This record gives sequence, C-alpha cells and structure tokens, in this order.
Amino acid sequence: MKEKLLTTREVSHILGLTEQEVIDLANTNLLPSFKVAGEFLRFRKEEIFKVKETIKNKYNLPEKKHRLKDTFREFLYFNDFYLISAVVIVVLLWAIIKDLVF
Repeated sequence: MKEKLLTTREVSHILGLTEQEVIDLANTNLLPSFKVAGEFLRFRKEEIFKVKETIKNKYNLPEKKHRLKDTFREFLYFNDFYLISAVVIVVLLWAIIKDLVF
C-alpha cells in the first residue's frame, strides 16, 4: 500500500505553524522532508509526529484546540468557490422554474 505523504499545509495544521514557517524549517533541515518533482515539499506523517514535541517546545506553542468557529471559518475559506457557485446555480434554477410554473 502506498504511503500518503503530507503537504506543507497539512503539516502546518499538525504543528500549529504557518506554512512559511514549515517551509523554513524544512529548508534548514530541522523538519524531515523531501521534494517531489524537485519543487513540492512532502513529509512523512511518522517523522512529523516524532519531531512534533521538539518543534512545539522550541517555538513554545500551546496545544492547538479546534474550536467550532475556527473550523467553520476554515471550511468557508477552502470552499468559498463551491458555495458561491451553488448559490448562483440555485438562483438561476429558481428564475427558470419560476417562469415555467407561474
């Protein structure tokens, strides 16, 4: 079975760092990583969890707790295009059906 590699975004969520901080740590070899196609950083989940406590202690980061508000905000951020598209489609369908029925 193929191992699922983590992206910079996924690692930033796990560690509670920004994506740029993850990239900087990877570039200084403080975070084990490798590049795919010579460009994209990827990480092994086991290796990230091995260094997670060290990174948290070094940056003095509190344990990240997901609140419902933050989860909802993140959902809107990553799915805004699909939500707006769905609203536009519903409005257009309503306009078409309204003219046919009434």
